[in-house]
Amino acid sequence: MGWGDTGYNGNRVLRTPHLDEMARAGVQFNRFYAAAPVCSPTRGSCLTGRHPYRLGITYANDGVLLAREITLPQLLHARGYATGHFGKWHLGTLSRTRLDSNRGGRPQWTQFYAPPWERGFETCFSTESQIPNWDPMKDQAVAPTHYFTGADQIVTDNLEGDDSRVIMDRAIPFIRESVRAGRPFLAVIWFHTPHAPVVAGPAYRRRYGQQDEDHQHYYGAVTALDEQMGRLRAELKALGIEGNTMLWFTSDNGPAAKGGGPGPLPGGRQQGVTGDLKGRKGSLHEGGIRVPGILVWPDRYPAHRVIESPAVTSDYLPTVMAVLGVNRATIPAELDGIDLLPLLDGRQPRRDAGIGFESVKQFAYIDGDYKLYSADRGQTWELYNLAADRGENKDLAATEPARLQDMEQRFTRWRASVTRDKEAALAAFGAESRKNPFIMNAEGKAVK
Repeated sequence: MGWGDTGYNGNRVLRTPHLDEMARAGVQFNRFYAAAPVCSPTRGSCLTGRHPYRLGITYANDGVLLAREITLPQLLHARGYATGHFGKWHLGTLSRTRLDSNRGGRPQWTQFYAPPWERGFETCFSTESQIPNWDPMKDQAVAPTHYFTGADQIVTDNLEGDDSRVIMDRAIPFIRESVRAGRPFLAVIWFHTPHAPVVAGPAYRRRYGQQDEDHQHYYGAVTALDEQMGRLRAELKALGIEGNTMLWFTSDNGPAAKGGGPGPLPGGRQQGVTGDLKGRKGSLHEGGIRVPGILVWPDRYPAHRVIESPAVTSDYLPTVMAVLGVNRATIPAELDGIDLLPLLDGRQPRRDAGIGFESVKQFAYIDGDYKLYSADRGQTWELYNLAADRGENKDLAATEPARLQDMEQRFTRWRASVTRDKEAALAAFGAESRKNPFIMNAEGKAVK
């Protein structure tokens, strides 16, 4: 989902009234970043507070969330929280025995088994990978992909219609039961929409009848997702817990490349927009990693606020743990995210730590208003002032050499630490991790 795929970020065609209301009611991050420009790595960052390369997850369908990692659901479950995962997992396979999705059930790839119920989640309604946004069990583009609730436990009922509604139909009962039992809860709801295959139901397509078929499907699917966010907020209010529930919304990367022809196959119907940001999914330019970012928490932040300082998906874990009073030093792992409470509370005017990125051959480093970017593993560098040039059109590398050198040195130190952890993760996983035939190259194509 692109930064420009919401009404509150300026889209005048795509209707997202519930997300717009969330932004008006809560904290709106104008510079919120996915930790990676593709899905699996960003998801790993959300759950661990760590850059995905530290986890050995360097691209989509590459690596798994290893059992050695400390996850947010594990930390919260140990403190009495009910924990549930709903929707797309994409951090490992869900079955060793059943042919499923990209990698599941193949005897030669059993080492990729890493389901959410073994990573801290008590309740699950999860798929390994993508499925159609409408009638999710039909017309699947890859091997049959199932919803699992546990080891070899697949779901066969209530799987018709809008997939975002199918997911929310499972998340809401989990929340209700947690409230009934008097337990605080963590619900991780990862919609498939608007990943390909992009399919919208007839009623949603009719809302955009003036558009071509591809736009009807994309816009309709996003609007259907938006409705479920509204449904979720209404449920929290009805349960009397809206005020003291942190509700976050973001995307795992920018919009996929347009094209691929009509129809529901991957690549088709991708009509997401970045606003005026450069690049799309797969790119470490702003369009590939700057995404919608919202926090609604009425008891603590009752009025609309806009945060211009950068934040990233790796910040979730340290922020949540800070809310609970957990000392970061007690977590025996190198975290890349920071506690956002000083920014959110207004005690700190700007982020006091840089944000590093690595994906395939690309490097990037953000420090306040400035961004360092390389498309060739640091052989050449570009420098941008995002406050004045968020479209990354004016390279300042030649005119600000001192800043360029300082940021490059800090990136190099950060990357050395990340690389050490990545090598340890790959060693723990074993050499088999390099035999995954679904590893993607920089162009997003599978390489054997």
